[in-house]
This record gives sequence, C-alpha cells and structure tokens, in this order.
Amino acid sequence: MSSTQPFVLRWGIVSTGRIAMDFVKDLLVDPKTRGTEDVVHKVVGVGSRNTQKAQEFIDTYIHGDKSVKAYGTYADLFADKAVDAVYIGTPHTSHYENARDALLAGKHVLCEKPTTSNAAELKSLLALAADKKLFFMEAMWTRFQPLTKELKKIAEEGTLGDPVLLHADLAFDVDIAHVPKTHRMIDPSLGGGALLDLGPYPMIWTILALFEHPSNKGAHPTSISASMVKTSLTGVDSSTSWTVNFTKTLQAQAILSASITVPSASFGATIRYRNGNIIVGTPIFCPKQFTVQYFDKPGSGVIVREETRTFNYTGSGWHFEADEVARSVRDGKLESDLWTHEKSIILMETFDEVRRQGGYVLPPGVEKVL
Repeated sequence: MSSTQPFVLRWGIVSTGRIAMDFVKDLLVDPKTRGTEDVVHKVVGVGSRNTQKAQEFIDTYIHGDKSVKAYGTYADLFADKAVDAVYIGTPHTSHYENARDALLAGKHVLCEKPTTSNAAELKSLLALAADKKLFFMEAMWTRFQPLTKELKKIAEEGTLGDPVLLHADLAFDVDIAHVPKTHRMIDPSLGGGALLDLGPYPMIWTILALFEHPSNKGAHPTSISASMVKTSLTGVDSSTSWTVNFTKTLQAQAILSASITVPSASFGATIRYRNGNIIVGTPIFCPKQFTVQYFDKPGSGVIVREETRTFNYTGSGWHFEADEVARSVRDGKLESDLWTHEKSIILMETFDEVRRQGGYVLPPGVEKVL
C-alpha cells in the first residue's frame, strides 16, 4: 500500500459513556501529530440505549458530523455494513454479550478492560473470534503509549539486571457512602469494586515488567496471594491487595493494590532491580514521565546516575491503541503482537483467583460463561 494512501479503519462506538467519549475524542486527533501516517480513523456509527442519546453523543463529541449514524440499539450498529471494527465501552459485565454479538455480526473488536467478568467468558470470545477470523483485543491503552515502549527498551537492555520487586497502586475515592447503591463502582451486578475496575492497571505493569521481561522466558505466574476488604454497603471489594510471583525463571514478585475509598499512592508504579530502579509517574494508566536510577554497584542502593524521560503528544493517549487495531486489521492479524490474547487471559485468570481468595462472588447470572 502506498504511503500516500493510509489505511482507513471505520469504527462503530458501543456506549456513550465517559470512556467512549475519551476514546472518540482521540480518534478525531490528526494521526500526523503523533507521527502516524499509515492509518487513519473514521467514526461511522454510534450505538446507545436510544437514538437520541447516540445523536447527542455525535453532536457533542463528533462535531455533529452528519455522516455518522446514530443507532438506538447495539444490534442496529452491528448490522451496519460500513462498520469495520467496534469499540466497546460499556460496563464490564456487559462486555461478553456485546463482544459476542459484534463478533457474530462479523466485526473486529476492541473491548475495554477488563475484557470480561471472568476468564471463561474471555476464552469463549477468543474462540469465537478465531472461528470468525476476526481481530480481538482488550483495550489496554497503556501498553501502546510511547512512554511504555521507551521504558521497556531501558528495562530490557541489561544494565539494570533482572526485575526483583514491583509495587503498583491505583485508587480513588468514590465516596461510596454518598453514591447510589446502583452506581457501577459499588453494584455487584455490574462487577463493582476496586479489583475489576482499577486492578487491570497495576496488573499491566506486572505483565510489562515481569511477564514480558526476556529473562522470564514467557513463564506464567507461579503463585498469587490476595486479600480483600469489602464494604458492608453492597459487599464489593473496597480495597484489595494481591501479590503475583514469577519463580520459574525469574525470582520476582509484584505487590499490587487497588482501592475505591482513598486516592492513589504517590509512587504509582516502582520497578526495582539489583542495579537500580524505574519509577513510573502517576497516573499509572497514562503516565507522562518515568525516572531511571542507577546504583554504583549491584544491591548497594547508592544512586550514582538518575535520568528522567518526559513524553508529550496531542490527545490523551487512547489513539495509540486505535492505531494498533488499524494496523493489525490492515495486516490481517487476529491479535496484537504487543497486547496478546495470552496476556489478557493471564490478567483475567489472576482476577478470578484474587476473587476466589477474597470470597467475592458475583451475583447469579452476571457471569454468562463459567
């Protein structure tokens, strides 16, 4: 394909909530502002619970573009032959059904994190996507940001040695005493609580820094230990901490936490090596800088050199994952090379185990595949 003719990916947007708004605003940013010239994005349809909501979304966030169609059901959006790929931004307990219906309609899928309520649902979707020969990816946007790619180069070139300990936290105060019990963050029927909503971000740093490290040689976690504090209001987890060990080839541990009753920890994510540290800025889902500290000798803790890298670009950071989808679809891939199906499965299997240890069982009927 000529570089003067970029590949155009035509998107359908499933949901008109805040996260869909963020994604669409970035889709409309000129790709050339981030050095992307081989792909472009076009929103062709928006689906919501009614046509009016979809049209309001188009008027507000897509500048009233008359070429974008408003649909009052997701099924109508999936039936639109002009839609190549759909972005699913509904609550995560709806992801399985939304993604299944999109795949059955022949659409490529970018599904918000966590992809599903459990690993069984995810594996079912991946089998369907493979059968239909369609691209499917969890929308783990942090993985595709320029900061992440640069950090991985430094982390893996050898000077720091192997990772030993990772600390990562994401939290915010939902003010649970004053929101309705039907609020998505505390309603168990919507998969509420800290783990499923916030937990993917501490986990992505675990996968980036430990699982993906060359010395790990692709080994899965060897053990998971978890503890939950639940709110008496609805029984969802208000604070959860979990450790993930990699001991087959690495000797490394991730210590992770998430909470909906306090703000995030100031350290965000810290990756500790025998020869230094990498300190990732906050918020950990879209940091704009990281600092590398080098020790004078292994294990000393004496910092002799410190380098901070800062990243700036037009937009909020969602467009990098959209570019990945477009390139993958263009090239006939069924999964991303960077955020693979295997990594999404590791994340969901970890969460299944954390919920099991914490005794957090979703209400009957929420999980569609068990």
